[in-house]
Amino acid sequence: MTSRRSATLVTVTALALIAPACAPGTQGGGDSDGDVTLTVWSWRPEDAEGYDRIFDAFEEEHPGVTVTFRGHKNDEYPAILQTGLTQSSGGPDVVQLKPYGPIQAFIGAGQLVPLDGEVDLSSWPEEVVEAARGREDDRLYGVPFAFQTLGVLYNEEIFAEHGLEPPTTWEEMTEAAEELKDAGTIPFATSGQEPWVLAILRETMGATRVGGEEFARAVVSGETDFTDPDYTASLQAVADLEPYLPPDATAVSYTDAQTLFTSGRAAMYPGGAYELAPFEAAAPDLRIGFFDAPPAPDAVSETPLTPGFADGSYGVNAASEHREEAIELVEWMATEEFGQAFADELRQISAVPGVQPSDPLLAEMQSRYEEHGTPYMMSVHFGYGEPLGRDAEGQALASMLLGEATAEEAGAQIQKEISAWFEPTG
Repeated sequence: MTSRRSATLVTVTALALIAPACAPGTQGGGDSDGDVTLTVWSWRPEDAEGYDRIFDAFEEEHPGVTVTFRGHKNDEYPAILQTGLTQSSGGPDVVQLKPYGPIQAFIGAGQLVPLDGEVDLSSWPEEVVEAARGREDDRLYGVPFAFQTLGVLYNEEIFAEHGLEPPTTWEEMTEAAEELKDAGTIPFATSGQEPWVLAILRETMGATRVGGEEFARAVVSGETDFTDPDYTASLQAVADLEPYLPPDATAVSYTDAQTLFTSGRAAMYPGGAYELAPFEAAAPDLRIGFFDAPPAPDAVSETPLTPGFADGSYGVNAASEHREEAIELVEWMATEEFGQAFADELRQISAVPGVQPSDPLLAEMQSRYEEHGTPYMMSVHFGYGEPLGRDAEGQALASMLLGEATAEEAGAQIQKEISAWFEPTG
């Protein structure tokens, strides 16, 4: 069902673009009696109806303010946002911003409003807030909205059919994968076509092999680099799973990988909490479980690790003519009221401290990170240059899957590409 806001948004935006004289002095929209319409842009069009319900609460508390949500395709969003932030009219008031490195270009161009002194995030974990800070000025430019954890999602019905339990050792996991493969089921659905997905696979399955955050900090300080034998061994551990991935994995797209899992053709899906809502929408009857990948062979960490990262923030367009109202909106996005609604409506882990997901699976994922979490290295530490760490890693891993590079060659390539912009602190 199309919601009131999402249904009228195109008309409102079009009128703002072609007839600005009808609404003088407005960015998101307005009328003669002083009412204000704030436009929020996002890369997740699938969240439209959920956000409409979430924003109802804000509108009730702020009479005269209407919030419209406009979602764009994920792969088109960066270019659309770049254009939107340069428009003198018809652009967004509040924008969803990619974390860590991608936000920096907009900060450097002066296109975002600094939120220091406007929004108090002093009680938030610094690893979350860091995703929305300027790298050069250390100022705050966004309110983080979600925290994602990584692990292995699995089809409970398929596991029950084969008498399988979530594995606790690498051997148990590969034995289960072999049994599933022999039965004609793809053990792990993943996309080898898109580098960022392969990087998620490497982090999910290989974080234990390098020791998680301890290794990342050693690279940051210059004590080691991506040619380290522990790191290249983590690449090899993941490449060794190739027989259990979809046939011709490097040609499988992200959406195709999702479909393999939701259709029941694949039993497991290494990925993040962000997959739950779209999986539920695609297959409402699918029963999904979750487990941390067991320690890889010869792992530095003898216990499982749950990688995690802050997944973007909401910032204010510096060109918005409703800056005050837009700041009020993102300030509200830092409250438990918004965080709880976000978690419940959109089935994601809220970045707001103190919010507990009502969804049991999400709550378990959040609890696992709190117990034995580790920051997702390639985003948190190596997501600030070109190429992004995740892209360098994913492309190198794709070469390994194709038999075009050894683990040592892949590590050397990753080191070369990241060193083009990264300098150790030590």
